Amino acid sequence: MKPDIIALCNQKGGVGKTTCAVNIAAGLARLGKKVLLVDFDPQAHLTYSLGFVAHDLKQTVYSVIKKSVPLDEALLEHSGMRLLPANLELAEMENEKADFHDGEFTLKNKLAGVRDMEYVLIDCPPSAGFLTSNALACSKDIYIPLQMEFLALKGMGRLMSRIEEVQKSLNKNLHISGIIPTRFDARRKLNNAIMDSIRERFGNKVFSTVIRENIAVAEAPSFGQTIFEYAPKSHGAEDFLSLCEEIINRK
Repeated sequence: MKPDIIALCNQKGGVGKTTCAVNIAAGLARLGKKVLLVDFDPQAHLTYSLGFVAHDLKQTVYSVIKKSVPLDEALLEHSGMRLLPANLELAEMENEKADFHDGEFTLKNKLAGVRDMEYVLIDCPPSAGFLTSNALACSKDIYIPLQMEFLALKGMGRLMSRIEEVQKSLNKNLHISGIIPTRFDARRKLNNAIMDSIRERFGNKVFSTVIRENIAVAEAPSFGQTIFEYAPKSHGAEDFLSLCEEIINRK
């Protein structure tokens, strides 16, 4: 059985992309799903967020791609999910893209043998370069975490244009399947106005579940933990588990 491959993508940083990747994967694992997380951002925030010292790792996603290390040899485990980690070495892939004979399909071909997972979640870098093209070329679905602020919404047009380019040239089966409202505070008029705007524009692509502003969600990565480990009774844990149930029901 082929897994559902989902890219978490937004060219604007600070919208909760990595936080969503970590906690969606953890929530799906808690619900009994087999999940592989791929850190495809040279900043390696996903890897650090799960308590691994990225800069000390010898085997990473770059090792699998560039040095043909078997995928299983690079995988780490945390909270019932598996992680293909990254470190700053991955940034070299942008500079060396002429060396990859598979071009934008390099990551797709490396993940082609994954059969024992139900979901593969790829944390994309906040850019439109070669790495993001690779992530989108191998994905079926895109989830876009979107902070309920004006500048985050303004950047959506640029992101949509990039996705359309990939759909035309690399992956006609790619779909924007979910927009995840993050850091929502119902007391703020602007948050509510932006929520209304994205629901009007994107309809049922916007998840019903909203990730509310929650300090525990922001704190958990500094302890190398998911929200379910750090604060299992918090609003953040409640929201992410609800989002994962919605993801499963949409499948």
